[in-house]
Amino acid sequence: MAQALSHLRVLDLSRVLAGPFLAQNLADFGADVIKVERPHHGDETRTFPPYLKDDAGNDTDDSAYFMSINRGKRSITIDISKPRGQALVRQLAAQCDVLIENYKVGDLARYGLAYDDIRKVNPKIVYCSITGFGQTGPYRNRPGYDYIFQAMSGLMSITGGPDELPGGGPAKVGLAICDVITGIYSSFAVMTALAYRDRTGEGQHIDMSLLDVTIAAISHINMNYLVGGIVPKRMGTGHPSIVPYQMFEAQDGQMVVAVGNDTQFAKLCRALGLVGVAEDERFRTNPSRVKNREALVPQLAAAFAQQPIAYWIDTLTGQGVPCGPLNSIPQVFEDPHVAARGTRVEVPHPRAGSVSMLANPARLSATPPSYDRAPPRLGEHTDEVLSELLGLSGAEIAALRDAEIV
Repeated sequence: MAQALSHLRVLDLSRVLAGPFLAQNLADFGADVIKVERPHHGDETRTFPPYLKDDAGNDTDDSAYFMSINRGKRSITIDISKPRGQALVRQLAAQCDVLIENYKVGDLARYGLAYDDIRKVNPKIVYCSITGFGQTGPYRNRPGYDYIFQAMSGLMSITGGPDELPGGGPAKVGLAICDVITGIYSSFAVMTALAYRDRTGEGQHIDMSLLDVTIAAISHINMNYLVGGIVPKRMGTGHPSIVPYQMFEAQDGQMVVAVGNDTQFAKLCRALGLVGVAEDERFRTNPSRVKNREALVPQLAAAFAQQPIAYWIDTLTGQGVPCGPLNSIPQVFEDPHVAARGTRVEVPHPRAGSVSMLANPARLSATPPSYDRAPPRLGEHTDEVLSELLGLSGAEIAALRDAEIV
């Protein structure tokens, strides 16, 4: 059976994380993704350790970071600073449905590869530009990485512990979350534009900004401010609007409890042996618990400290109270449920036999993702793509390589 997106061809001119993440999402569902990289250098993430080991246990030049967001693609090298390289990209774009790029605003226009240039050769193309600040506005020419947008979006103002506590203060999320969320939002935007093109025959330009995306992703926290003027404070693992909804120390480690309603709170109190607490007017409803959290949380914390995590997980789960352990990364992949869900997949790899990768979390019953093509080596498919799509002969490709265009 053909995959859901096997009718699409994507030209991926992006590097690092957000753009490649978008392109990999499309590749997972069958799109033919052609990744264009600089000759001899490639995507910057190819140089980010650690590296995959081959069958003999030696380091390869396959970076784990690069592999995490570039499976399913074909890699070709083209020097777009040269006129012949620019012409090759335009020829390829003429045969593609989607073009993804994350160059600085205006950079590709210098090479004749901006949206207005590409749509002249392919009016139906969906052209997705991903930048830090977007194509418009006073900051559009500024450079920026994920960390900048965690700070500027307000995300770090609500992440971390209160200033008055030891170790308090702003904290960044432990991964490049702005890039990842932008890749997800961009996937939706591209598929929306393709659906419109299928009805009208018209392509369009998509302008994605990491700052815009992160502000949107802060969601209800920002709405609390827009609607009620509430300026949120950093609360560590706590929640500004729900109590108890935080981390507790059990006898042998840390766990999280997320009580979403008053019925669950009553069940929690029974499980903890806190007689009368659920009926106390200070704690009976969530608004009252939020108001009186300083009086309630120490009682809960003292009870949790009496038993190990496994005891509380079993007891609370049996009562229908949402809870879970605070796992390390190794513990995540040791979890039997995680294993049963197939979140880790083995992808064939030419030098390592196979490589463990993260599965796409979208589980479609009729058109699931596939993982048949390992992340490519730099320029691995240059000859194949230029021959297949542009009809270039071996001698013509060799001449391009001698001229350092590919």
